[in-house]
Amino acid sequence: MAPAKHSIYIVDDDADDRESIRDAFLHSQHQASYVFMQDGNELVNQLKAANPSFPSVILLDLNMPGKDGRDTLQEIKSDSNLQHIPVVVLTTSSSAKDRQAVYKLGANCFVTKPDTFNQFVKLTDSIARLWLNAG
Repeated sequence: MAPAKHSIYIVDDDADDRESIRDAFLHSQHQASYVFMQDGNELVNQLKAANPSFPSVILLDLNMPGKDGRDTLQEIKSDSNLQHIPVVVLTTSSSAKDRQAVYKLGANCFVTKPDTFNQFVKLTDSIARLWLNAG
């Protein structure tokens, strides 16, 4: 099997959520490497070490201990070397205030985590089609 052309960083403090997101991508057979991280500090450190090989998209939880999604997003989008990376905020929040705040910080998309695996599959398929150029 050829190495994955795309990489997806999944940043969430909940291990079950990270695995569910990855499993939903795999269910639709999207070829990518899936990199798990549990907080914003880990993500920022990885991104700064990754230059010039960046992920195709970052799925970022909003509410995490330590450096939360807001602080992480602000750091990424204010760094000229990182700001081009698409960031999808994938959170349990459905708050209009949170949505407005993350778009103001530069998020490419704000999505409330689905309730079912089938909804996760539909969501990850849409993400792949948008940011992985999957046909």
